[in-house]
Amino acid sequence: MLNVGKVRRDFPLLKKGVIYFDSAASSLTPKPVVDRMLEYYLEYRSNIERGLYELSQYASEQYEAARRKVASFLGAKPEEIIFTKNTTEGINLVAQGLKLRRGDRIVTTLLEHHSNFLPWLRCKQKFKVEIRFVKPDVRGILDPADFEKAVNNRTKIVAVTHVSNVLGTISPVREIVEIAKERGSLVLVDGAQAAPHMEVDVKKLGCDFYAVSAHKMCGPTGVGALYVKEEHLGRLDPLCLGGGTVEYVGRQSFRLRRGPERFEAGTPPIGEVIGFKAAIEYLENLGMGNVETHERKLSKMLYEGLREIPKVEVYSPEPENKLGVTSFNIKGLDPHKVALILDSTAKIAVRSGMHCAQPLVRDILKQPQGTVRASPYIYNTPEEVEKLLSTVETIAR
Repeated sequence: MLNVGKVRRDFPLLKKGVIYFDSAASSLTPKPVVDRMLEYYLEYRSNIERGLYELSQYASEQYEAARRKVASFLGAKPEEIIFTKNTTEGINLVAQGLKLRRGDRIVTTLLEHHSNFLPWLRCKQKFKVEIRFVKPDVRGILDPADFEKAVNNRTKIVAVTHVSNVLGTISPVREIVEIAKERGSLVLVDGAQAAPHMEVDVKKLGCDFYAVSAHKMCGPTGVGALYVKEEHLGRLDPLCLGGGTVEYVGRQSFRLRRGPERFEAGTPPIGEVIGFKAAIEYLENLGMGNVETHERKLSKMLYEGLREIPKVEVYSPEPENKLGVTSFNIKGLDPHKVALILDSTAKIAVRSGMHCAQPLVRDILKQPQGTVRASPYIYNTPEEVEKLLSTVETIAR
């Protein structure tokens, strides 16, 4: 069971009185994570890999320890983890590195964040591939039978979100992977909204690629990770070449390194990678099962409470089909206005608008102005959910 009072003491920002329900955009960062990053900058700040002196050797050890930690967290091998800027860069790395050709098919969904949508549209423009979109229902629930129809033997990759950033809906990833594999397709999973909130094992999922961001899971901005099944590492072209990516450079040719380093050109964000490791350790100490249980409890309270308020429309599915993210509107009020009132009257921070998912929000939910989105996390309490509900009820009168 999560000791929320103890958790909250690790987040000094909460002392300002803010009620933070925008963790789907970026979570808050606990002091132990910041301390670990400061330790790097103040005590062993140096570049990694090629320095033979003690500081550099230690920094290199910490960097690779972070790779091992991310791998363990996702159920992968260290050599299958590429450090990226964020989930967006990881997905783009796959989209641009796959060597797609005219006639190939890509299957994705209308549930996706733009970061798992735009890279594939760009592939259509650049490589003349075909894209098929699987449509969720109005609650964001995907039917595996629709993938049976969309995925054929020309399908190069299926790209799907694990958890919707708008609705919190959990996708049936294992079933989708099974369908894709029967037809010889690769599968990429956008794990940005899943990895911070539930246990993830990429081997059990069976996917080929899995992308995450540290800033949504108590870590710093500017760093993420991409899991690439080991057999595919040599199959992808790097997005960027430079220092650290090669074994040999001649006047007319070069030879790339075999491991994940071939994708990590130049000096990486070392302090942020170390912070990423600390964030994962923080979550592991809480227990991901406890994190999910706590979040589902708050999600159920929020969903059921909003449904009881007159004039409020809730778009997220029933609690058993989702994690914490809940989208709603108050009839007759612009979602941005609702968000501003929540902040100005009760210091409640929520997100409003399209949430970088226009095809879903505009075309499936039929909300041209967007929605209000509340996303609880480990530091939120039932009392804060009650405060959000009572404030929404007041606004809706």
